[in-house]
Amino acid sequence: MNHWEYDDNKVETKELTITISSMCIGVGVLTLPRILAGSTSSSDGWISIVVAGGVAMLIAYWLAKFAGMYSNGTFFGYVSSLVTKPVAIVVTGSIFAYFTLFLAYEIRAIANISKTYLFDRTPTEYISLVFLLIVTYAVSGSRIGLLRLNTLFFPIVVIVTILLLFFSNSIVHWVDLKPFFVTEPKQLMVGVKDSVFSMLGFEVILFYTAMMKRPNEAPKAAVIGVAIPVLLYVTIYLICVGTFTPWALKEIGYPAIELAKEVKIPGEFLERTESIFFTIWIMKIFNTASMAMDIVVHTAYSIVGKGNRIHWIVGVCPLVYLISMFPRNVIEFAVMGDIISYAGFVVISMVLGLFVIAKAKGMSK
Repeated sequence: MNHWEYDDNKVETKELTITISSMCIGVGVLTLPRILAGSTSSSDGWISIVVAGGVAMLIAYWLAKFAGMYSNGTFFGYVSSLVTKPVAIVVTGSIFAYFTLFLAYEIRAIANISKTYLFDRTPTEYISLVFLLIVTYAVSGSRIGLLRLNTLFFPIVVIVTILLLFFSNSIVHWVDLKPFFVTEPKQLMVGVKDSVFSMLGFEVILFYTAMMKRPNEAPKAAVIGVAIPVLLYVTIYLICVGTFTPWALKEIGYPAIELAKEVKIPGEFLERTESIFFTIWIMKIFNTASMAMDIVVHTAYSIVGKGNRIHWIVGVCPLVYLISMFPRNVIEFAVMGDIISYAGFVVISMVLGLFVIAKAKGMSK
């Protein structure tokens, strides 16, 4: 009897590419057009997205190079040998805290959006709890299964999104994209910062490179994995500007969903296209949250070195739920997002510092 191709518990380069794209495309794409409309003029926000994408691809490339140094081991074990175990505990603990906050933010975001568009009379606490339990169930299985779940869902998300963007052409006023290049450089840099924040998540390459069949191809997967969201972000942003105008876009909470509401499919056999878009985006955020929880559990176990995976999963759930319920209003939720974004930059800075140390010690391959 022949063995199945996937029996070796290793992923291909394309699967890691999809994993990175799945982490980068999350809640941010639903709100980024509004944020950029507030920080840039006219349709110049696309410049900020492209510059931010270039920065993110460069960082992801170097993170992948660093991850390739311990492709046969673990992040915690390699860092311990590089800069002593206490420092490794601090670095890995920081990553644990970052992804815990990241996971809590995704859980709360999906609850807020669901309450706005679907369950207007259901308390946010209940929606968050149900979604968290579903994510917990998914993470209780194998890690390799999570990555392949991305491979299953990601094409559906991309195809439906492309179709919605295609059919939106009839409602876009392309003249509203003018004038071009009128934003001050300082404003563009603010937009770059906001755009980079929306692309965070590619740090998962630090923990999934070891699961590749060919770890030396991780940098390629990282760059392509970030490039896909950049292209999608630019397209959605420009179409939102052309549909709502830059001035109206500033007042729309979730422009991408509102865009889906405006789309008219020929024949009108589907009257509520936003339901389709929202459904597939729940799948997308589910993948993102599942991988974030997997990293939380993996880093916690790496530091302590004891316990069963399922015990750690059950243990972190109450913590994640309490953090997700901490913001009491939209303003506090936005502040939470900013804190997570800055925490992501701190984590990235620490890892890049470790990469420099590894190079200096000649520990690279």
